[in-house]
Amino acid sequence: MSEEITVLVVDDEERIRRLLKMYLEREGYVVEEAENGVQALEMATEKDYHCILLDLMMPEKDGIEVSTELREQKMTPIIMLTAKGEEANRVQGFESGADDYIVKPFSPREVVLRVKAILRRSSAYSPVTNSSVSKDLVVFPHLTIDHDAHRVTADNVEVNLTPKEYELLYFLAKSPDKVFDREHLLKEVWHYDFFGDLRTVDTHVKRLREKLNRVSESAAKMIVTVWGVGYKFEVGNE
Repeated sequence: MSEEITVLVVDDEERIRRLLKMYLEREGYVVEEAENGVQALEMATEKDYHCILLDLMMPEKDGIEVSTELREQKMTPIIMLTAKGEEANRVQGFESGADDYIVKPFSPREVVLRVKAILRRSSAYSPVTNSSVSKDLVVFPHLTIDHDAHRVTADNVEVNLTPKEYELLYFLAKSPDKVFDREHLLKEVWHYDFFGDLRTVDTHVKRLREKLNRVSESAAKMIVTVWGVGYKFEVGNE
């Protein structure tokens, strides 16, 4: 591995931090810890981490506040750690910019798999060094995706997306007019081979549409809900 992969583990329970640190270090990751939201935000602002495991309920600043404030500056992948009784907060977590969530009590091996999936799919931290003139572009009348640069523009205005929002858009845009159900999207975009929360998809689609709509209503309308089935990327639907 040419570059060390750094993960920030944020939880006010030392036992959980140490458990996650042990399992992640076994995979060769460099792990740093924060015990509260204020410390986590300070560390994540000063340093570029490849992934952040962020507890939802913490003293001083909770995970939602940390995620919201960090998203104003960075697109670092965030996996939120939540307790079972915090369903409404999990939705808030997604809306604040989290890319995934894991429910406590969790299996440390599952956490490792989720981290691996986010790192595998997020090439924002693996810049393309090939100077070939060919570029991986997906171009539509109101939307352009430069996959080499992980850059999205709608009506010539750049749209800032989280890693998961970008992956979802890119996956749909690669197969225009093809309908994907939520289970398929969970498997392909989130790499869940087990049953996941289908609202994960709905929340990300909602956020993605909102961000596109801020700069181009036409681009936002390209993400179409197929009622009772799932979603598709539709070209020429204005």
